[in-house]
Amino acid sequence: MRKRVIVDMDGVLADVYRHFILLERERYGIVIDPGRIEGVSEEEAFPHFTRIVNSGGFFRHAPVMAGAVEGLRRLEALYDVRVVSSATEFPASLREKYDWLREHFPFISWRRMTFGGSKDLICGDIMIDDHTFNLREFHGRKIIFTQPHNINIQEPGIERAGSWPEVTDLLGC
Repeated sequence: MRKRVIVDMDGVLADVYRHFILLERERYGIVIDPGRIEGVSEEEAFPHFTRIVNSGGFFRHAPVMAGAVEGLRRLEALYDVRVVSSATEFPASLREKYDWLREHFPFISWRRMTFGGSKDLICGDIMIDDHTFNLREFHGRKIIFTQPHNINIQEPGIERAGSWPEVTDLLGC
């Protein structure tokens, strides 16, 4: 039986930081320097965070993380891949996230998508996420996908990957 890999969506498959930076500039005229938001939460980094994530289309139109499509295809060759995303915090995101995955990752069946709240009930062998609070509760191998908010975090038992090629190297595919 193949090992199960749990893959987060926002910040791992979807490049939400790039999307936030673009929307802050386009909608509000605010230029965000990526180097100045390292080590702070998304809510602190983006002045209009709440307004942006609650606006229609934010999750639907997020750009795909560089290398994510190829990386997920490579993982699928060796692992049972499941995409798990917290969607109930922003209820309108549920349909947008589903539609986004169907467009950009059509090879991921709806049966292998899970949308919910907390990820503490999720079971698998490996989890790739950009938030340590999700990884801390997980009982398998933990890989944090580097994002500005987690750049300074180093915790025992959590490996780091800064790109999709690094993920596939860590997982041998």
